[in-house]
Amino acid sequence: MELCNITGLKGKVTIPGDKSISHRCIMFGSIANGTTQIHNFLSGADCLATIRCFRELGIEIEVESDYSSVIVHGKGLHGLSAPEKILDVGNSGTTTRLISGILAGQPFDSKLSGDESLNSRPMKRIIEPLTQMGAHISSILRNGCAPLYITPAQLHGIHYDSPVASAQVKSCLLLAGLYADGETSVTEPSLSRNHTELMLKEFGADIRSTFEIGSSKATAIIRPCEELYGQEITVPGDISSAAYFIAAGLIVPDSEILVENVGINPTRAGILRVCEDMGGDISLLNERTEGGERIADVLVRTSRLHGTTIEGDIIPTLIDEIPVIAVMAAMAEGTTIIKDAAELKVKETDRIETVTDNLKAMGCDVTPTEDGMIINGGRPLHGASIHTLLDHRIAMAFSIAALVADGTTKILDSKCVDVSYPTFYDTFEQLL
Repeated sequence: MELCNITGLKGKVTIPGDKSISHRCIMFGSIANGTTQIHNFLSGADCLATIRCFRELGIEIEVESDYSSVIVHGKGLHGLSAPEKILDVGNSGTTTRLISGILAGQPFDSKLSGDESLNSRPMKRIIEPLTQMGAHISSILRNGCAPLYITPAQLHGIHYDSPVASAQVKSCLLLAGLYADGETSVTEPSLSRNHTELMLKEFGADIRSTFEIGSSKATAIIRPCEELYGQEITVPGDISSAAYFIAAGLIVPDSEILVENVGINPTRAGILRVCEDMGGDISLLNERTEGGERIADVLVRTSRLHGTTIEGDIIPTLIDEIPVIAVMAAMAEGTTIIKDAAELKVKETDRIETVTDNLKAMGCDVTPTEDGMIINGGRPLHGASIHTLLDHRIAMAFSIAALVADGTTKILDSKCVDVSYPTFYDTFEQLL
């Protein structure tokens, strides 16, 4: 994909459904009794991997040709069947970690494996606490990564102090807790995205959250239950996908973009706070709540941005948006410091390295650090060949950078956007 400098992005866009919520709809619907109907499901490769896995586990899942509706015929907490082959999780860390919690409580053996990138991502973070619960789960290659092998075990309720604020770790243990013999709780250093807690409650789980007074610590607590119950769910637009259009609206000259039906769950919406902190002209319209999730239309206009510091408790609420925030910082006046974000190293790529390498290639003054980066903004960017390393968020973030760079920018392996946003480049044409 080759892109050039542009001005005047105008109009409104509706983005695909939230990736995190789409995954969970399939999983929770599969282990619920009855039918779960899902509207605005994200048809990205990661979410399709979740559908594929649960079909292998004996769940009937009907899909409209355009994915406008997905129907999951759930069989209850104990209705899954032994897979006949290795469950292929593709490139999806969410699928791998969350489904492991469910499989740990099943009366059959299962194996999980993905592509080369997925199989290099750390799984000790779920193996160790699941093992504390009594689960039999192991790394087949004994390197703390997938492929994973899970065999039947009686699970016990535990309290787990998570060293990182990770929705995937938390969700894995809460799902395992549905099959445990007592209460399971997970305390995080700060609250990670809470879609699992909100949605499991809608499905009928006995789940609650507590917050430590005078601290950022948050605890999610679940008790085993007899049944979950199928739901009808409309998935809000994914704020991680909206982030690219928000950034484009702020940094491309003479632009005004309305991004409709965006999920603004506070555990995900840190990018909105950062845009405001950087001086962005950004407004929330038509705010409402559906299915426990907050939703709004986001209006952005071209703005003169300035540097800021991004650190601490806000990091878990925008970890996936840091690549495009870094692009905004490159166009802002002054210095932006991003820290406390070491989690970037264990995403689809080491995003500290891939972001800083590609920004440097475009002429930005940026320095990587152990837990983030320092960006001295305001320098003109120029076109370059962007090495995505098959990371969808790198491809999309630097597509935005290309719109404000002199000359032509080539996004290598741009097809990788299919992981989370298959129609990404088509959507931009609506604004030209």
